[in-house]
Amino acid sequence: MSSFFRRAWSSDEKLDGKTVLITGANTGIGKETAKDLAKRGAKIIIACRDMEKAQEALTEIIETSGNDNVKCMKLDLSDTKSIREFAEAFNRDEPKLNILINNAGVMVCPYGKTADGFETQIGVNHFGHFLLTYLLLDLIKKSAPARIITVSSMAHSWGSINLEDINSEKSYDKSKAYSQSKLANVLFSHSLAKRLEGTGVTTYSLHPGVVKTDLGRHLNGPLQFIMKISTPFIKTPVQGAQTSIYCAVEPSLENETGQYYSDCTRTSCSSAGKDDDVAQKLWELSCRMLNITWE
Repeated sequence: MSSFFRRAWSSDEKLDGKTVLITGANTGIGKETAKDLAKRGAKIIIACRDMEKAQEALTEIIETSGNDNVKCMKLDLSDTKSIREFAEAFNRDEPKLNILINNAGVMVCPYGKTADGFETQIGVNHFGHFLLTYLLLDLIKKSAPARIITVSSMAHSWGSINLEDINSEKSYDKSKAYSQSKLANVLFSHSLAKRLEGTGVTTYSLHPGVVKTDLGRHLNGPLQFIMKISTPFIKTPVQGAQTSIYCAVEPSLENETGQYYSDCTRTSCSSAGKDDDVAQKLWELSCRMLNITWE
């Protein structure tokens, strides 16, 4: 039944000589994406918070792919200091970055704050990746043609950006905060595409499908029940990784940028995901919150 979702896309595209960075690749779809791209000959860097888990994933990626050009680096997206240290090391050690996959995420977790005082979901899912991309952008541009892929979710379509209270301090609903962060991913990818016109760097955001991974650990009773009854439609991490892989390697996509994908095909995001006004305001707010200037 799970094949019900699969648009049979496959490609023998090779990535020899390319460098790929994937955040949160020690588990779930990130790890499966890393395995696939490693098999294609790319140098893979997995950026993870938990170095013990990352080391286990690293071994598995190397064994599965037969490619030992894989390394892990420590990155905590909930801490801008960690993001800056990571980017500094990456820019120093790596001569190029052809594919950045902003994959790490937290989902419907209890209210919490990052090291910088952001609500956890918007902090990790959006602000963390926004800053990471900013700090690596010069290297990515130098490596063009290059791609920046941001894993969103269909949950973005239930979201709205609360510019007055981006950190949900007045009231917190974990599902709304998650949807807001996933809408922020779509808007970021959309805005970034415009800023990168003519550079040879293209952007993509995507819905991986409803995937059985560790992300569901905070789901409450009703949501867990929905996950159970929709089990026939739930993707394995391998299936869930396919759209990320598609956006990373499909040659025809080099002429597309700022678009949204699902099931290995370009599809429409919500109208909120195409709102240029909100996109611009979110961009400016993100720069202010992170103390950066990114025109």
